[in-house]
Amino acid sequence: MKIFRLVNLILTLFFVFTNSVYAQFNVDGQIVQRGEYRHGYGKLIEENQDAAAFIAQRARINVQYELEKFKFYVSIQDVRTWGNAPQVKANDNFLSLHEAWAETFLSDNFSIKLGRQELNYDNFRFLGNLDWALQGRAHDFALLKYEKGTTKLHAGAGYNQDNQSLSGNFFSTPNQYKVAHFLRYENFSGKFNFSVLFWNNGLQYSKLDTNEEVINTGIYYRQSLGFPTLKYQLGNTTLAGFYYHQFGKDLQGRKVNAFDASAQISQSIPLDSENGKNLKFTLGIELLSGTDPGGNNGENNSFSPLYGTNHAHNGYMDTFYVGGRHENSVGLRDIFLRTRYNLNQKLFVSLTNHAFNSFTPYSGYDDFHLGYETDLALGFILNRSVSLQAGYSQFFQDNNLVNLQNVQNPAGTQNWVYLMLMYRPTMKNRFIGLLF
Repeated sequence: MKIFRLVNLILTLFFVFTNSVYAQFNVDGQIVQRGEYRHGYGKLIEENQDAAAFIAQRARINVQYELEKFKFYVSIQDVRTWGNAPQVKANDNFLSLHEAWAETFLSDNFSIKLGRQELNYDNFRFLGNLDWALQGRAHDFALLKYEKGTTKLHAGAGYNQDNQSLSGNFFSTPNQYKVAHFLRYENFSGKFNFSVLFWNNGLQYSKLDTNEEVINTGIYYRQSLGFPTLKYQLGNTTLAGFYYHQFGKDLQGRKVNAFDASAQISQSIPLDSENGKNLKFTLGIELLSGTDPGGNNGENNSFSPLYGTNHAHNGYMDTFYVGGRHENSVGLRDIFLRTRYNLNQKLFVSLTNHAFNSFTPYSGYDDFHLGYETDLALGFILNRSVSLQAGYSQFFQDNNLVNLQNVQNPAGTQNWVYLMLMYRPTMKNRFIGLLF
């Protein structure tokens, strides 16, 4: 019944808002359907464990109402796995609000955006909308924006609570900040594109006595300062990189001193520019600092990507930094080679190879090697509204990763397959979860 009430609300809004001569009212949406076969996706699978297979989907309906100096946007989504609701049912819990914000334009260059919204910047390493995950990510946030020409300056903050209580301010939702502050600057200088970002992440903590009674609560702040985009274009060659440094305290109150650095070079080779046929190679390295579990200096040296779309980095099998995996661990050194071949404007194939090592040596093991991963991806635009994306990935693990994940008897083959249909008629991004 929820979906019928939603449609009724949208139609009501349509008839009310279109009475204004100057209003623009748009309704659009998307459906993403993905079938997966998981045999080692996310974590090494044991020899005696069966693979997982399922079909899941996301459906979104978006409503935007725009007047002079004002914009209003709501996105409702339904995320489900085929079969997780009975065929005959009155209601379920899969319908949710993805975004709901209002943006007021204070001048030609200044605006303020309030409400639940996506924060999607740079290469999505640190702040991303998590579009690959069907549920996505959005923040309850206040964002002040200044944009003029190539200059963009965004500043914002978020303050979270569990509910509208009569007393107390303790925030208990896990893996989410209670307080956040954000500042980002972007500009172009000739062929050089760069951005600077600061993020102050405040996590709620509580300390208990021997009787498990709360004796103290507060907020620990971890700051992230970095250059998310450093890009220089020289003909068909692109030099790019990024750097973040984290300091402050983690949730356990330990001092944080961590970093994430990356550098890469890309070469594009036009084969038939008129028909969109070209070849592109990207060679790169990413270093994410880590903490030696045998160390006893009391300092956390493990970098956390926090709110990024981490699926697009460090292998598509999501072994590292997705869903909290490999967090507060030994870090990562990822050397990768990505090849993308556009056969025409509608069809591409991509092959990426990763060599994974821990950044920090860990006690009891002789080397740093964790394994290799090969990712094959294919995308095809069927028409203006529908695109198809598919992929196959295989992980070749080292015993160091087996021990790190505490897997007793890993299967000889660790792989993952997916096939996805996307209906996104009004969106520029026809494929998701990939870096090009």
